[in-house]
Amino acid sequence: MKALILTLILSGSVMAEVKLASPFTCHMVLQRDMKVPIWGTADADEKVTVAFAGQKVSVKAAANGEWRADLEPLKTSADSRDLTITGSNTEQPLILDDVLVGEVWLASGQSNMDFSMSKKVKYFAGVVNEDEEIAAAKFPLIRMFTGTASKSYTPQSSVGGEWKVCSPETAPSFSAVGYFFARDLQKEIQTPVGIVTLAFGASTAEAWIRREALTADPMLNPMLNRFDTAVHDFLTNPPPLVASTTPNVKFGSKDPSQDQHNPTVLFNGMIRPVIPFAIRGVIWYQGESIVGGSTGVALYPQVQSTLIHDWRQLWGEGNFPFYIVQLAGQEAASNSPLVRQAQASVLSLPNTGMAVTTDIGEAKNVHPHNKQDVGNRLARIAMANVYEKKIEFSGPVYDSMKIEGNSIRVEFTHTNGELVAKDGGPLKWFEIAGADMNFLPAEAKIDGDSVVVSNPQVSTPIAARYAWVNFPDGCNLFNAAGLPAAQFCTDTRPAN
Repeated sequence: MKALILTLILSGSVMAEVKLASPFTCHMVLQRDMKVPIWGTADADEKVTVAFAGQKVSVKAAANGEWRADLEPLKTSADSRDLTITGSNTEQPLILDDVLVGEVWLASGQSNMDFSMSKKVKYFAGVVNEDEEIAAAKFPLIRMFTGTASKSYTPQSSVGGEWKVCSPETAPSFSAVGYFFARDLQKEIQTPVGIVTLAFGASTAEAWIRREALTADPMLNPMLNRFDTAVHDFLTNPPPLVASTTPNVKFGSKDPSQDQHNPTVLFNGMIRPVIPFAIRGVIWYQGESIVGGSTGVALYPQVQSTLIHDWRQLWGEGNFPFYIVQLAGQEAASNSPLVRQAQASVLSLPNTGMAVTTDIGEAKNVHPHNKQDVGNRLARIAMANVYEKKIEFSGPVYDSMKIEGNSIRVEFTHTNGELVAKDGGPLKWFEIAGADMNFLPAEAKIDGDSVVVSNPQVSTPIAARYAWVNFPDGCNLFNAAGLPAAQFCTDTRPAN
C-alpha cells in the first residue's frame, strides 16, 4: 500500500483538493447586480465548475493552479442556497451552504473600525447600551466576515476569517461601526447586507496601499525606500534575542514588516487576499496614526487619495463609493483640527462621502463608545447616494462668507430647511478674526441658512471658523435632520 501511494505521488496522479480563496465560506453574502468573481486553486489545467443560482460556469486552472470563474449578475435573494465547486480531478464537490445575495461593503481602517460591539472581546471597545444592543442583534440577513490580523512584507493569497450570521451570540465580536451601518442600511433597503471587516488598530493609511502605487508616486516613494532599508537591515543584521519571562518565548527588536505603521504590510496581509471579491463600496475609519505615521498630516491627503484610486483600480468596478469617518473630538494633540481638515480632502474625489463625528467625542478617549451615530451617518450617505433614498445625508456644510460691517455672514448648504442649535442654547465654538488672524470667541446667531458671527473687539473682520480645536465639547450647530456641521475655517492663512 505504501509503495502504491509513493508511486502515485511520484507520478503526479494524486488528486489535489480544489480550494476557494479566503472570502468564500458558508453563510456569505454575494453582491447583487454585478459580475461576481469566484476564485481559488486546483491542479494545473484542472477543469473547475462553479454552480450557483441556476448558473454553471467552468474554467481551466492555470499552470500555477490558480483559477477564476465569473458569475453573471445575480438577483437579490434572501433564500439560503448552496454554492458548489466541482473539480475534474476531485472526488467530492466543495459545497458552501446558506449563501445569500444582496449588498456587500468592505469596512477597513484602524482601531475605531476594529472596535467590537462588546468590551469582553476587546478591552477598549464596547458600545453605548452594550447589553441591550447585543440582545437586539437578531438580523439573520446581516452577515459579517472578520479578517484575521495579518501583516506581511510580501503579498499574501489568503487571510483567516469566516462569515457569521448576525445574532446575539455572534454580534459581540462584530465591528460596531460595520454592524450599525449594516443594521440601519438593511432596515431601509430590505435586502441581505454583508460586511467584510479588514481593520487593524493603530495602522496608518499607507500600510493599506500596495507597493506599486507607492513606488509610482514621487511624494510617497521615499517612505517605501525607508521601509525597505529597515527591512534589509533587520534581515542582514538581526538583533540578538532576549529571553522573556514566558517559557520558550524570546524577544528581539521589532521586525519592521510586522509594524502596522509601515507601508504595504496590511495591504499585503489582509486586502490583497480578498481582491476582487465583489463589493458595492468601502467604509473607512482611520484616525490618530495619521499624525504618527511616516507621512504625517501634510501628506495625508495624498496618501488617502492614492489608497482610494488604487483600490478602485484593483477591484475593477469603477469609482465605487468610498465613505470615511472624520475623527471625533478629543483632547489629545493627535486630534487637531488639521487632522480633520486633511481627512475632509476626500470630498474632492468622485463618489466619496464623510461622516462628521466631532460632536460624539470623549475628552480622554480616542475610542468613543457611541458607534450607533457613526454607523447611522455612514448608512445615510449610502442610502442617499447609492440607494436613491430621499433623505438628508450631511450636516451643514460651509459654502461661502460675506463681510457685513463688523460681522461675517457664513452661508451653509445641507441645512435640510433649517439650521438649529442642538441643545436650544447659544451656538458654541464660533470664532472670528481680523487682519492679524488672531481668532477670538464670537457670538453666533442663526439667520435662515446662514450664521452671523461677531465680536466687539474685532471691528474689521476677515475670517471666521467653527469647532477649530481638538475637542470642541458641546459643538451644537446642526441641521433639521439632526446632523452636525463639520468644522470649517473661511481663511487658509495661518492663525496666531
